[in-house]
Amino acid sequence: MCIVFFQSQAQDKSKASYTLDVNNFYGTILKHNPDISHLITGHPSGVILSFQKKTFGDEEWQRLYNKPDYGISFIYNDLDNRYLGEHYSIYTHYNFYFLKRHLMLRLGQGIAYVTKPYDEDSNFRNIAHGSHLTSATYFLLNFKKENILKGLGIQTGLGLVHYSNGNAKAPNKSTNTLFFNAGVTYDLDQDNPEYIEKEKGLVKGSEPLGYGFLFRSGVNESDVVGSGQFPFYTLGAFIDKRLNKKSALQLGTELFLSKALKRFIDFRATGAFNDGTTGDEDAKRVGLYLGHELRVSKVSLLTQYGYYIYYPYDFEGQTYVRAGLRYYFTKNILGEFTVRAHAAKAEAMEFTIGYRL
Repeated sequence: MCIVFFQSQAQDKSKASYTLDVNNFYGTILKHNPDISHLITGHPSGVILSFQKKTFGDEEWQRLYNKPDYGISFIYNDLDNRYLGEHYSIYTHYNFYFLKRHLMLRLGQGIAYVTKPYDEDSNFRNIAHGSHLTSATYFLLNFKKENILKGLGIQTGLGLVHYSNGNAKAPNKSTNTLFFNAGVTYDLDQDNPEYIEKEKGLVKGSEPLGYGFLFRSGVNESDVVGSGQFPFYTLGAFIDKRLNKKSALQLGTELFLSKALKRFIDFRATGAFNDGTTGDEDAKRVGLYLGHELRVSKVSLLTQYGYYIYYPYDFEGQTYVRAGLRYYFTKNILGEFTVRAHAAKAEAMEFTIGYRL
């Protein structure tokens, strides 16, 4: 009897099950910044194509998060404005389920190609997107009913897609599109194994304090269009406390070295703006932040709130936020892709390598 049980479990674990879905959407661009009012003239529309692998709880992280799906998706988005053009984007995503798997939350992160970015001669009105390539993030909150008829199902709900290059190239006012979507799903393998239920106490798993070091870098440009893209460097250290198998709290400090900010200070000093800038101001900043890490297998969702404790030159405000993804290559070595912003205004897309003791 035991032999039969373990053989059945091994077969279920080795079996892969995939689904497809196609959704049309129609929405509106949110006016998060009054500077983009002239770009909100129509109603964006498009299609979302997705391919994902289902999980059934064979691994611990799957049971922790109620057996999510993970996969890739593609979005075609016509922003219905002559200056914004069309966006083509590709993502990796997770689908998380609630209410007996009838409510689905999808989180997707990827990259987009913008057909009509800013151009000082031919498209100077597109101050939202300053480059062909931009970071892209989207969310779906859908009611979903699978396998209604021979693998076919339906889903419908609300979504949000965000495009921003993280100020890698100015201008970068960005866009956020809120939309309604509806579509169909198809289960490529309708003979699926049973879901393995989460055992009691699975979330528990507190750990002692951990310590780590980070090096962040990338390129960015100040808001002055044409001022040039420059590399930046950030050195950081942190302490974290893993509260359980899902969540960890972080406390960190970091030193910011930004050539783009130094260029901006020189621009303000020599441009006769009469704002008191002399050009001798220190472009370095030191920040202190508190953060949260939501762990999903080897991937984590990071959210951090920071304050510049050394802030010799006033640039975009003394507080900052950071959001993005962390990936653990090994138990100790990690990488991150994050965006650091002041309120709704991004300063930099950061690529990070780190070591956690």
